[in-house]
Amino acid sequence: MDFYDRQDQARKTSRRLILLFIVALLVLVAVLNVILVVVVNSLDGETLALRWPDPEWFSANLPRLAVFSLGVIGLIAIASLLRSLSLRSGGATVARALGGVPVDPSTRDPDKRRLYNVVEEMAIATGMPVPDVFVLEQEPGINAFAAGHSPADAAVAVTRGALETLDRAQLQGVIAHEFSHITHGDMRLNLRLVGLLFGILVIALIGRSVLRGMQYSRLRSNDNQSSGIIVVALIAGLALLIVGYIGLFFGRLIQAAVSRQREFLADASAVQFTRDTTGLAGALKKIGGFGEGTRLIATDPEQYGHMLFGSGRKAISGWLSTHPPLVERIRALDPSFSATATEPAAAAPASAISGLAPLSGPSAAAAHGGTDVALSFAEVSQLARQAAEPDAV
Repeated sequence: MDFYDRQDQARKTSRRLILLFIVALLVLVAVLNVILVVVVNSLDGETLALRWPDPEWFSANLPRLAVFSLGVIGLIAIASLLRSLSLRSGGATVARALGGVPVDPSTRDPDKRRLYNVVEEMAIATGMPVPDVFVLEQEPGINAFAAGHSPADAAVAVTRGALETLDRAQLQGVIAHEFSHITHGDMRLNLRLVGLLFGILVIALIGRSVLRGMQYSRLRSNDNQSSGIIVVALIAGLALLIVGYIGLFFGRLIQAAVSRQREFLADASAVQFTRDTTGLAGALKKIGGFGEGTRLIATDPEQYGHMLFGSGRKAISGWLSTHPPLVERIRALDPSFSATATEPAAAAPASAISGLAPLSGPSAAAAHGGTDVALSFAEVSQLARQAAEPDAV
């Protein structure tokens, strides 16, 4: 499979996942509607149990179902819009919030000059305006990100660790990956998903507020009629809480799956932009053998993990991971890559940041209680040995 095929596959998978997200949202709305109608009807004297399946019940309650549908959809839409607007900062604003220091186009610093030149080259290759360029000076890990909602307000940032550890070809591969996120609208897509997830969260928060409010009302109420209303409200609040959090959980699963596919798409597009697989593959291999990996220490990677080149924290795997496993990304770029080495990892490369070192096979395995870590001992050995090769400037 060539890289154009990989891009097509990633796009198709992303579209299917987004469709699944929409279907899940509609199912959530339908379940909430039925629960709310049953609860409201119980206040009119109808039994609380739903007569299922009973077409007559649905026909009789169709007006209420329609009203509640519009209400729930409207609530989610308004909450999503407000959340999206609150996150609608330009790329430069996001970069500064993460501790980014702007790079002067006329800088004489050799590392920053190289970075700016690479960004200019990728802008030409993609037909985009040159974005603002930043360096996260307090971050020793190897990472990068693109922020903004359109090419006009985009910004690209790399960590100090990436700037000092990656050679030019590897840096170019990383920057090309970030340009792919801009050109494919991944930032806008994620903004919409985050907004929708917040809208679902609001449902759960309303349920929690109802439970708290009814708890105090129950303490002050003595008559039977009021107590009955409170019980019904408690049931409704509990239903909103449970359904909201279940919807949020599955929404996050789908969001993470979409993010992983967009990372594969960005990797494949980076190869298209640079016409070279070795640069990006080399950067990923170097991350695997680098002590700090992609971790961020000066900011919270949880909030911004979806927009980073790497996850920004200790390697995690599973359905909630926003990034594919490192070895899978490497093998997608370099099918010949083999993690069968058994020798200990090499010493730190000369280009590593002072005070840091790549993973050492025995010590890394011992630190994690054995060889069953994010990468196996053999894989880490292979990655670190390749990372220790002299950089080509």
